[in-house]
Amino acid sequence: MTRKKLMSVALCAAMVGTMVGATSVSAADYSDLSIEIVSKGFQHQYWQAVKKGAELKAEELGCKINFVGPNSESDYADQVQMLNNAINAKPGAIALAALDTQSCLDAINTAMGEGIPIIGFDSGVPDAPEGSVVANASTDNYAAGELAAEKAYEVLKDRIANAEGTVRIGVMGQDAVSESVVNRGLGFIDKIGELAIADGKTIKLEGNDRYVNDAKVESTDDGNVVIETLVPSQVTSELSSIDCQTLLNKDDIICIYGSNQHSGEAMVTGNENLMKFGQGEDQVLGVAFDSGAVIKAAVADGTFLGAITQAPVAMGQTVVELACKAAKGEEVADVDTGCQWYTADNMEDPEIAQNLYD
Repeated sequence: MTRKKLMSVALCAAMVGTMVGATSVSAADYSDLSIEIVSKGFQHQYWQAVKKGAELKAEELGCKINFVGPNSESDYADQVQMLNNAINAKPGAIALAALDTQSCLDAINTAMGEGIPIIGFDSGVPDAPEGSVVANASTDNYAAGELAAEKAYEVLKDRIANAEGTVRIGVMGQDAVSESVVNRGLGFIDKIGELAIADGKTIKLEGNDRYVNDAKVESTDDGNVVIETLVPSQVTSELSSIDCQTLLNKDDIICIYGSNQHSGEAMVTGNENLMKFGQGEDQVLGVAFDSGAVIKAAVADGTFLGAITQAPVAMGQTVVELACKAAKGEEVADVDTGCQWYTADNMEDPEIAQNLYD
């Protein structure tokens, strides 16, 4: 998925319960097909929800799937080996959520040479060789980040306007490689900057070079709204929790946004002793991304203002259907599998609850 918006933020926020229905099942017989699915990992409940959706659709269509992923989203070499194994299995199609496209290039070219179509999902396979990836099933991550920023700014607007000195907004990124994570961060940064500048403020970007350099918002050395992005040197809960504590201990911090399940859960852990998250004027506003028991509990008890959820089950269903169609030579196109904003007030609504995995 590129940063180009496939759908508006308004559509991104719309309910996605019927999203899979938009990719209607054709009359083709898929019972002879085997599909290899290479995800980014198994350590997050998110991937288990994607796997569940994939299994449901495979059962419906009668095809066989093999769903794999490395133990950690920093295990690039393991994912490449899994991708090579998938190619060697000679499936009808491969679904791939690449940790790092560059690491996968040789394998991707091999798949293309053998005529195996690839379906990207989640962050997809950004910058893949032309013609190798025939469609993507993913969230418009940039728009999702913008939606999180808009919801946060509704609460922060007066605090920012009335601040006598600088205010700081933290962004926690699991990494600076995955396009999904990066775009969620950039969408948030750019929208917060846009809204603050419209209210007469100036922006100063600090932290990780990828986010600072790729952000669209203008940064000035004397900006009075500081947006600081921290990325751990390795994808571990301990290092990300330390990043959260670093931000929470800064005197001017008013908000922290975690751009995936890993970062959101690290925010909860980092706050355990400091107890600074909340929605009072003297507290730090917490905004997360994804679901899972830890983040849902933080939203439910008011520790976090709210969070963005994707539709992981729908994503798994969609990617299997796209892979089957591609394997049969049917026409396929990108599908935005959607996102929603949930809070303590709406998280039990049926349209929302169906996308909040444990």
